[in-house]
Amino acid sequence: MIEVKVLASGSSGNAYLISDGVTPLLLEAGIPFKEIRRGLNFQLSGISGCLLSHCHGDHSRSVKDMLKAGIDCFASAGTIEALGLSGHRVKPIRAKEQQKIGSWTVLPFATEHDATEPLGFLLANKAGEKLLYATDTYYIRYRFRGLTHIMVECNYSLDILRANVASGAVPAEMKSRIIRSHMSLETVKGFLLANDLSKVEAIYLIHLSDGNADAARFKREIQALTGKPVYIG
Repeated sequence: MIEVKVLASGSSGNAYLISDGVTPLLLEAGIPFKEIRRGLNFQLSGISGCLLSHCHGDHSRSVKDMLKAGIDCFASAGTIEALGLSGHRVKPIRAKEQQKIGSWTVLPFATEHDATEPLGFLLANKAGEKLLYATDTYYIRYRFRGLTHIMVECNYSLDILRANVASGAVPAEMKSRIIRSHMSLETVKGFLLANDLSKVEAIYLIHLSDGNADAARFKREIQALTGKPVYIG
């Protein structure tokens, strides 16, 4: 049974603990190391690896501390180079090439973000469960079958963003950057409708913007659309 624990989510930092009951993994290391340790009940030795989606600090802040702590960290070559990572604990991975990590089979896939070689991850375990993790991408070009858990960015809604630009709360020049690097509520809806949700047990909406999102509304609308339990990360 897949369990998801959100340590942090959003522009200030991201870190998620997932486990299938056999192999615990950390997705991202974008918060201070002491906060990661606290969130893991100071039991880092039980973590089998850390997956990084890309190089931005709110996802990679503590990766060097993770490496020093003896945790294998998996990332694209572009992310590794951008962060200046080295050592035997650094594990390069590539889009569309499967990677075994304990009881998980991890399939990275390319995402769309203003970073060097960003990735999303499809994780499958021996029980047949499949978890999709995709963040910091303005769309997902792939379709997936048999998903049981979905962790997907739902950063903003177009109407809220436009209202914030009109009021001056968001600079006009920032609007295009947000639209070309993060996933909107509208795009999330389209993605979910385009995929097989028959086995989905839980949807986690992650990386919500502080000012351009409405958590209660997003949860309500995605639940109404999918008929699935929705959680805000």
